[in-house]
Amino acid sequence: MPKVLITGITGFIGSYLAEKLLSEGYEVYGFVRRVASRNIKAIEKISKDIILINGDITNYVSIRNALKVAKPDFIVHLAGLTPVRDSFERPFEYEDNNVLGTMNIAHAMLELPDPQTRRLIAASTAEVYGLQETKPLIEELPLKPTSPYAVSKAAADLYLQMMPQTYGLNVTILRPTNTYGRKFDTSFIIEYLVTYMLKREKVYIGAPDSVRDYMYIDDHVNAYLLAMKKEEAKGQVFNVGTGVGTSNRELAEEIANKIGYNKANITFGSYPPGYAFRPLISDQPYIVLDATKIKTKLGWKTTVSLDDGLDKIISYFQSNPVLL
Repeated sequence: MPKVLITGITGFIGSYLAEKLLSEGYEVYGFVRRVASRNIKAIEKISKDIILINGDITNYVSIRNALKVAKPDFIVHLAGLTPVRDSFERPFEYEDNNVLGTMNIAHAMLELPDPQTRRLIAASTAEVYGLQETKPLIEELPLKPTSPYAVSKAAADLYLQMMPQTYGLNVTILRPTNTYGRKFDTSFIIEYLVTYMLKREKVYIGAPDSVRDYMYIDDHVNAYLLAMKKEEAKGQVFNVGTGVGTSNRELAEEIANKIGYNKANITFGSYPPGYAFRPLISDQPYIVLDATKIKTKLGWKTTVSLDDGLDKIISYFQSNPVLL
């Protein structure tokens, strides 16, 4: 039975991935931060089937010890700080978690027996591309990040690209686009719009003309599964996205139409009250990915359209009004 260690297992992607891996017979370990209180709601129903190891990705010794306990065949590195808006107020914390944490994992792997036989699949992000002329975005583009978050992910991305060449480490890097399907966090745009519109509250769209590529969680998780299973993934960087661009204005209006929400209550060009500060230039006008490479090399494909995915999210929150 292959063993997998997931960092960030209590997060959005990590919890879904853990559930999928268990259903396929993997032995799943989760690396979780050592804190006084932890919200494990996302993994509540699978908690008895996984093995949690406490630690901190910014502490090399705790990472090294976790790997020695689990002896994983695969490490899926999803831990880190992700909200772009918060990175402007906490840039040093983002660098520590996203850059140093990634370095710690990569180098701790080298201390395992036969490290080249194990595979590290790491989450980068479409945000690393920044402002580009080429559309849609391809893997060969230079990285031009426009936020402290994106800089931290670009630095980690480049560091891991160095590891196979210099240390012979088996690494795969995924650059996923915006993913939706959260059940417990409504602070991201699709979940925010759906829940606030269902409550008939006013909503705000800070950058209505920005175009994004929205991917449903099932398709995101399938990319990690293929990166684990396919030898062709070794040493590669892959975009993971639908290739379909939707402006924030179009997104808000489509959700409003589905819910029957009064569009007069949508404020375009303004962020919600209390929204964390971010310079306008950092709000990239276009993030749509060309995923030809992962489709060709690994056979990945999208299976859920935005239209169908929005129906799923709306139905979920309508059926669980306590979460609104």
